Order: sequence, then structure tokens, then C-alpha cells
Amino acid sequence: MGATYPVHKSEQEWRAVLSPEQFRVLRQQGTEPPGSGEYDTHSADAGAYTCAGCGAPLYRAASKFKSGCGWPAFYENLPGRVLRREDRSYGVVRTEIVCANCGGHLGHVFKGEGHPTPTDERHCVNSVSLKFVDEEEEGEGQGRGRSSKA
Repeated sequence: MGATYPVHKSEQEWRAVLSPEQFRVLRQQGTEPPGSGEYDTHSADAGAYTCAGCGAPLYRAASKFKSGCGWPAFYENLPGRVLRREDRSYGVVRTEIVCANCGGHLGHVFKGEGHPTPTDERHCVNSVSLKFVDEEEEGEGQGRGRSSKA
């Protein structure tokens, strides 16, 4: 991935802690099929969505919204937790988003689509890149509690 992140593991170490699908998406910039992820329709009033690779908190539950795109959508990330970089794959210029802690691929961010959110941004995130941590677990430190399924 080129950049250095606080959490650094070899390919072998990542493969040991991630499922094959998590590895494909988080470490190889893959994309899960639309509508297939566990968090696409997941809804919670409180809690956080954390990186499935390293457990770093990325998004508050309150910033998730229904966009109809087939992937979890958020209008803003927690400050300093998500990095943006240019992605020129597939012959178009998009903005890729990655975990600032481990560099794991999350998805892409789109602006100006007219969603009724405070930022007019849609962070389109692969469910497999995330784990949901409810509010009680969130306060326990690392953000690596049990996942909560809808």
C-alpha cells in the first residue's frame, strides 16, 4: 500500500487474523457485492463501527444513513480515523478511504449526491471492513468488542 501506518503486519500475519473475504477487501482493495454485507441495513442509535482489521473506531452509529447504494453509508468519519487517497482504477478518478490505523481498504467517498445529510458526502463502506461495537463495549478501550448483528 506504500504508506506506513501505526499497525503494520506482514501479508502472512494479516491472512492469519482475517477471513479470506476480509483479506481480499481490506488488504487487496476488493469490493463485496452490493446488498450482501451484514451492515448494509444494520441500524443502531448508539455505538461505533470499527475497522475489522485492527479494531480502530471509524464511524459513530449516528452518522450512518440509508443511501440505497447497497453498502453501509456514513456522512462523516470520526476525526483523524479515515484517510482519503486518489484511486484511478477502472478508468475513473475516485476517492478511496482507508483506516488511518492499519491502512485497510474501507471503500470510497462520494460528494455532491444530494443526500439530506450535514456533509453531502457518502462514505460507501464494505461491510466486511467493519465490526459494530455497541455503546457499552465502546467504552472498554480498544473498540474490539463482540459484533452486534441486525
